[in-house]
Amino acid sequence: VIVSTSSPQISSELLQQLFDAFNRHDLDAVLSLMTDDVVFEGAAGAESYGVRFIGHEAVGAAFEGVWKTFPNVQWANDTHFVADGLGVSQWTLTGAREDGVRIEADGVDLFSFRDGKIASKKAFRKERPLLDPQ
Repeated sequence: VIVSTSSPQISSELLQQLFDAFNRHDLDAVLSLMTDDVVFEGAAGAESYGVRFIGHEAVGAAFEGVWKTFPNVQWANDTHFVADGLGVSQWTLTGAREDGVRIEADGVDLFSFRDGKIASKKAFRKERPLLDPQ
C-alpha cells in the first residue's frame, strides 16, 4: 500500500518495488534499487544499531541468509511513506524455519536515498520470541 509521495526524485513506489522484490526473494532486483555502497542496519545485533552491512555483497549475503533461514519469509501489510528525502516502511515479518518454528513481528524501516536509489536502510522490529510450529 502506498501512503504518500512527496519527493520529486524518490517516491514511495521505489519502496513498494523493494518490498515486492523482498517477497519474491529476488536478490538482483533488491540490489538494483540500492546504491553500490548501501548501508543496511539489521534489527538485531550486539551494537546499539544492531548489525551493519555495507555494500551489495554484504547486504546481499544478509538477505540471502534470511531467505535461507525462513524459506517462506514475507514482509506483509507493508505501507510506505516518503517525504523530504527520507522514507519509512511499516510491515509485519512472517515466516517459518524448516523445523516449523515461526516468526511474526511488526517492524519499520527508515531509508535515505541518493541518486534515485536507496542509500541506507535501518530496520527496527518488535522483540518477540519465535513461535511454536502450527
